[in-house]
Amino acid sequence: MNVAHQPAELAPGERAVAVGSFDGVHRGHRRVLEAAVDAGLSATVVTFWPHPRLVLGNRVELLSTLKRRLELFETAGIAETLVLEFTDELAQLEPREFAETILRRIGTRVIAVGADFRFGRARSGDASVLEQLGFDVRSVPTVEGVSSTRVRKLVAEGDVESAAELLGRPPELEGIVVPGDARGGTLGYPTANLDVPAELLVPAYGIYAGATLGHRAAISIGVNPHYGGADRRVESYLLDFEGELYGRRLVIELWRRLRDEQAFGSEEELIRQIAADVEQARLASRPPAS
Repeated sequence: MNVAHQPAELAPGERAVAVGSFDGVHRGHRRVLEAAVDAGLSATVVTFWPHPRLVLGNRVELLSTLKRRLELFETAGIAETLVLEFTDELAQLEPREFAETILRRIGTRVIAVGADFRFGRARSGDASVLEQLGFDVRSVPTVEGVSSTRVRKLVAEGDVESAAELLGRPPELEGIVVPGDARGGTLGYPTANLDVPAELLVPAYGIYAGATLGHRAAISIGVNPHYGGADRRVESYLLDFEGELYGRRLVIELWRRLRDEQAFGSEEELIRQIAADVEQARLASRPPAS
């Protein structure tokens, strides 16, 4: 997939465009992307980084990094993505100005939007503005109950199975593997310690079953209370894996929350519980895709 950061970087041609932040690329987002793909033109996404809410002074923990979002766009059949730097200046563009200077400039003929789509200064533009400007607007009905806000709430609570129903796939954690305290290796369960980007939402503390790199995984999110920890750690034990992970980017699917994190009466009790967690991770089922 071609990724551009300025309109001029896209080759000339007619496009079917989907516009939005698309954080998490949930089931509702995918319907909009599918409408752009089905239009029969070059399917293109216009998206923003940083997230507009952050620039406008609102707090938001994201479901996906920009890199992961782009990967999900490509999986959905998008041919090109224009990533616009979201600035105060961009936020002040009137809807018609945004449509002419960005959308018209890249050859947009069809625009796929959700039923609640808004754009431009103070979110004052909608599908009717685009229609008045002569664009072929394909309005896509919203998926009831599905929103990035709702997914964030479920993930924050640790309810990854319900979040998966809205996303159409398991929620994910992403980061680079960095050195940890190597304690897992001494217990017989070496873990990959993940450095998660600061802007990403991290689920409720606890132990989860999931997968990464084609291997099932037992994932610990929390402060390691058994050892009196204070700093948050995201650690994954990959079942039946051999190899070096330091410096690698991991995208970890979260399938099911197994239990709360806890302190134990002895190291032997801790090891027995880890073994039980690993067995549950081995038996866990991936939430069905939709």
